[in-house]
Amino acid sequence: MTESAALSRGPLAGLRILDLTRLLPGPVATMHLADLGAEVIKIEDTGAGDYARAMGPGERAAGGGGSDSLFFRMVNRNKKSLRLDLKQAAGVEAFMRLAKDADVIFESFRPGVVDKLGIGYETVRKINPRIVYCAITGYGQTGPWAELAGHDINYLATAGLLDQIGTHDGTTSGAPAIPNLQVGDLLGGALTPLVGVLAAVIGAKVTGQGSHVDVAMTDAVLAHTIFPLVTTLVYGQPAPRGADLLTGGVPCYGVYRTADDRYLAVGALEPKFWQAFCAAIGRPDLAPFGLATGSEGRRVKVDLTALIASQPLAHWQAIVEVADCCVTPVLRIDEVMTHPQIVAREMVVEVGGTKQYAPPYKLSAWPWADATPAPASGADSEDVLAAAGFAETEIAALRNAKVI
Repeated sequence: MTESAALSRGPLAGLRILDLTRLLPGPVATMHLADLGAEVIKIEDTGAGDYARAMGPGERAAGGGGSDSLFFRMVNRNKKSLRLDLKQAAGVEAFMRLAKDADVIFESFRPGVVDKLGIGYETVRKINPRIVYCAITGYGQTGPWAELAGHDINYLATAGLLDQIGTHDGTTSGAPAIPNLQVGDLLGGALTPLVGVLAAVIGAKVTGQGSHVDVAMTDAVLAHTIFPLVTTLVYGQPAPRGADLLTGGVPCYGVYRTADDRYLAVGALEPKFWQAFCAAIGRPDLAPFGLATGSEGRRVKVDLTALIASQPLAHWQAIVEVADCCVTPVLRIDEVMTHPQIVAREMVVEVGGTKQYAPPYKLSAWPWADATPAPASGADSEDVLAAAGFAETEIAALRNAKVI
């Protein structure tokens, strides 16, 4: 590959990835790699394929080309699609021929499934010692829960994070709040694997030896619950739900309802920001009590709650925007998409007629180029196999046998 071609594709140009994952975590991880120039071959079975294709609204409701769901199109851009029946010996053989020259394999089956199919890490590494083989699961490849099924809510619950999400009403009876951001799936299943995989790829280039990358989404969530761990180590148990430093336990960090049933996000942790906020809203007397707890903290929060509730969001927005005090309106997604900051960062793009988010990083040497839409199921089967050295007669035979 020429230098100009690599520059046009991104820093990971030349990296070949076989992606066996479905739904959200793995596809988002491989989309990030595809956005950075890697060749990602999405391998789906010859039946339903990735369930995400049929989840959520399709073409008529969401707009854009193809009949796949908007959800699927948002997390599978810049990829190629190969339909392959891995339950047939010929399908396994085809996969292994592709794996011989691959750099990375992603899978998200339960532990042991890829071994039963005959395409596990130990089998692949015999023909490709430098392969980086990433397994994304809920609980990891080891331990008594390794083979249990689960979803994001289960991983958050098991890692202790779900217990910490919600408001504090002075009791412990309130139920945890379920976030509309799949923390386990995205932090644990999409971003954490990238650290391990890219580290292993760099290591393979140095040593010639790849690695099995075992990522448990529960582990990844747990490893980032820093403040709950601090509180537990100091006091022997975590703070009640919604009552810790960063969950609304102090006046200077929390959400406050406005007169028009909107909210302000107050994040004025540092004294200088809290003081600036108090001065801007005409309550400099509250300045000494930003981090107050107990009865004093509750008194300040009651005062502040009443004050914020007396005026609509627009009133407070005009005040805090010029005060530079770490206080912002709580925006809806439709408002976010047209926000001047988001527009300036070019974070909302259109790919194949579908609005979606741009990569959340800006690389000066590799400006993000036009993306290709998520592929139709099996759209690249012949091209992928031909590029891997399959003869036309072999490809025809695989199609006739319904292997592809």
